Amino acid sequence: MRLLKSPLLSIILLLFLFGISTKLYAINGEKYVVNKVSPETFPLASKGKVASILISNNDFPGVLRVAGHLENDLFKVTNVHPKQINSISETKDFVVIIGTIGKSEIIDQLVREGKIDASQLKGKWEKFTTQIVDNPSVGIKKALVIAGSDKRGTIYGMYDLSNQIGISPWYFWADVPVKKQSELHVLSGIHSNGEPKVKYRGIFINDEAPALSGWAFDTYGGFNAKFYDKVFELILRMKGNYLWPSMWGRMFYVDDPQNAVLADEYGIVMGTSHHEPLTRAHAEWAKLGKGKWDFSTNSENLISFWKEGMKRMGNTETIVTVGMRGDGDEPMTQGTAIDLLENIVKTQREIIKETTKKPIEETPQMWALYKEVQDYYDKGMRVPDDITLLLCDDNWGNIRKLPQLSAKPRKGGYGIYYHFDYVGGPRNYKWINTNQIERTWEQMDLAYQYGVDKIWIVNVGDIKPMEFPTEFFLDMAWNPEKWNAGNLEQYYVQWAKENFDDQNTEEIAEIIKLYTKYNSRRKPELLNEKTYSITNYNEAETVLADYKKLVEKANAVNEKIKPEYKDAFYQLVLFPVLASANLNELYVATAKNKLYASQGRASANAYAKQVKELFQKDSLLTNYYHTKLANGKWNHMMAQTHIGYTSWQEPKNNVIPETKIIELSNKAEAGIAIEGSANWWTNTATEIVLPTFNSAENKAYFVDIFNRGTIPFDFKITSKENWIKFSKSKGKINLEERILISIDWKKAPKNDAKSQFTISANNQNFTVIVNTKNIDLSEVKGFVESNGFVSIEAQHYSRAINSEVKWTTISNIGKTESGVTLKPSNVASSIVSDKSPILEYDVHLFSTGEVKVHAYFSPTINFSVHDGLKYGIAIDNEKPRIINFNEKDSDKTWNKAVADNIKIITSSHTIEKTGNHTLKFYGIDPALVLQKIVIETDSGKILESYLGPPESFQK
Repeated sequence: MRLLKSPLLSIILLLFLFGISTKLYAINGEKYVVNKVSPETFPLASKGKVASILISNNDFPGVLRVAGHLENDLFKVTNVHPKQINSISETKDFVVIIGTIGKSEIIDQLVREGKIDASQLKGKWEKFTTQIVDNPSVGIKKALVIAGSDKRGTIYGMYDLSNQIGISPWYFWADVPVKKQSELHVLSGIHSNGEPKVKYRGIFINDEAPALSGWAFDTYGGFNAKFYDKVFELILRMKGNYLWPSMWGRMFYVDDPQNAVLADEYGIVMGTSHHEPLTRAHAEWAKLGKGKWDFSTNSENLISFWKEGMKRMGNTETIVTVGMRGDGDEPMTQGTAIDLLENIVKTQREIIKETTKKPIEETPQMWALYKEVQDYYDKGMRVPDDITLLLCDDNWGNIRKLPQLSAKPRKGGYGIYYHFDYVGGPRNYKWINTNQIERTWEQMDLAYQYGVDKIWIVNVGDIKPMEFPTEFFLDMAWNPEKWNAGNLEQYYVQWAKENFDDQNTEEIAEIIKLYTKYNSRRKPELLNEKTYSITNYNEAETVLADYKKLVEKANAVNEKIKPEYKDAFYQLVLFPVLASANLNELYVATAKNKLYASQGRASANAYAKQVKELFQKDSLLTNYYHTKLANGKWNHMMAQTHIGYTSWQEPKNNVIPETKIIELSNKAEAGIAIEGSANWWTNTATEIVLPTFNSAENKAYFVDIFNRGTIPFDFKITSKENWIKFSKSKGKINLEERILISIDWKKAPKNDAKSQFTISANNQNFTVIVNTKNIDLSEVKGFVESNGFVSIEAQHYSRAINSEVKWTTISNIGKTESGVTLKPSNVASSIVSDKSPILEYDVHLFSTGEVKVHAYFSPTINFSVHDGLKYGIAIDNEKPRIINFNEKDSDKTWNKAVADNIKIITSSHTIEKTGNHTLKFYGIDPALVLQKIVIETDSGKILESYLGPPESFQK
């Protein structure tokens, strides 16, 4: 077939022929390696042969090392070892030429001959180009040339090709298998990921005991160069370049001097955490320091200590942490000693300048505004312009501070230190992935729009099990503009596709999306038997049902997936689903045991037994992970305790929840409990009232008939009304039976009505009151009030009125459905007016008088310089109430907001007449993410729940 002369049209035609959409983007860029040959492709592997690799011995040692990785990757895919050669005289017909501009004479020769365009690379940061060059030299018919602007650029080019042929960054760390392929052909054109938008992109290994530390010592004998070899490779395969190393009792430079040598070889930029100045690990002071960690009384020894750190650093790429915190990640002093800290920074810079023999601006430095250090900045402390200000989140994924929109540019720029893992209040969270990439995107997009693009670093704890959010964070750091609220879901799909060879891709993507959502509602370490209500809104049962569906889906995929992918699937998908579902079931069983024991239910003892079984199942899942998975490769990695917290700090071991065993009488005794109440009845004289039935919602409510003894009894339900329906009207009760009550609305009375039914059980008669509201919907508009409230998911607005900023729905973010926010974020506060951005919600109310509007938000911090982030709210034509989202912020309110992963702000309004109304939500400050609105029309009628009332009926 004759190809078109236009290179662009040829590429498009080739993509069409090979079944690759030009619109389909992989996580790491456009797909340019295909499995079919054409005259214009380069045969990387074909007919049992693999192209040789030509690389100059004069290139960077790290480039030579990674060329070996590429060679091994090609072997893993093709079962053929490519030959690595070092001069053109050894060349073959088809060669992969690899090198760095200015370092590789082979690449420089191609530049001089005009065969590659040096202008695309010279002076660029971490850029590579991959392209086919015909007849690059005598004896070479065609070459695939990977050229880098610098060391990391060349390394990224090689790892990018590895990714293109099917090597996941997680091939080692999550055992993602390599798919065998015999034909690998590279499409023509210049392939590049360009330059990164964020200069330094990295991870912080932290909180690493007992999991990662146990594994590292078992596997490598400690946190040595063998261990870090795997870490550096992982970071570079994900296009990161920066690391804060393990620091819990660890000393990166001391534990193994080869650690720093290897980092320099790979091109990993090293740093130390926010409380480890001038490259010295915190543990080094305990081992090597003299005196107290106190600059005001022991400056001479501290200066000597820091000088040694800077001498040791040499010429390796490092971002030097400046400033000082107290010994052991604590505040340095009570209050803010600005003069002292300014003097410390000045002294540290003198040390840097003296030891490096370079102008101070040539050594990258960073000052982390972490925890109390931000107070110094807020109270006026400043550092020289060349120091990067590392802004921080609140340890729970909510950014605390951003530059002013009007701030002058800083030479050192700004960075963000973010968390996927944390030790501290209100509680540690280290066990399992609880991070929604939607929230990460929303916060980091906010930071990027405010000009934070020098450093992005994230605390990933033990690396595992944070594989998915870590790769997202680093992908986003490379190009934050690539991801938006509209395509985040595609990230799940592409990640699943790349790591599982396009097996059950949509199902796997959905499982990851939902398990992270469910887990983010409340960190596992914060869960207890009180979290989800077992009496109200069917909340606990719904949560368990959601997890059960995920378990069923994950198990079904596990049955279908190819055997070689099962280990990876267990680590990345199945274990977090099984373990999280089990933990939630454990606490719901505990809640039922305690409530039912108080009610004297015979089933209480069965739930006590279930708690023991579920607790044991947790340990069995962990044991499988440690001893069976990947033949025991990951022993210790799930050793983090996560059950039985009573304070912020973890218990030494998992502690089974306390349960109650009750003594049952050797007789039959009936009890009744209903939905929406923790009360119970054995006294037949007491009136029992179910929640009001509403024809718009057409919900069923439950009545539990339970046994308080050991002898079974019969029950029968009767009613004079033919429109009250029962899921079961008679039977025998051994332990308990849940009966669902519903209404046949075609037969039910119009408007409001009251009736009843009788439960006869064990010679006891219980009268249950049924109140109904049979609504004429012809005049109704919007969400309909029922049982004293209207509940609305934020994205289900009736109308969105935009201005220069647009209402944007972030699908899946938050606790229930999605969230709505204003984008772009980098605009100043607006004044409420007719031109304001407004969300309008139509509602139909049966109540008048004072109502309360509870607005549910993501727990955003006031990162601005003014007194708080604001929004406006009004019903109908009333003057909007301007609400300061952060007005009542305190340690107590923050603790609750991050523990609950929601912040609820309440305002009061007056309704003068029943009927249709419009609630108006006015955007004033971007960055607030509205998840839900609940209008409380009857005080005290909203029942206690963790997720809030389920969404009301909407016409």
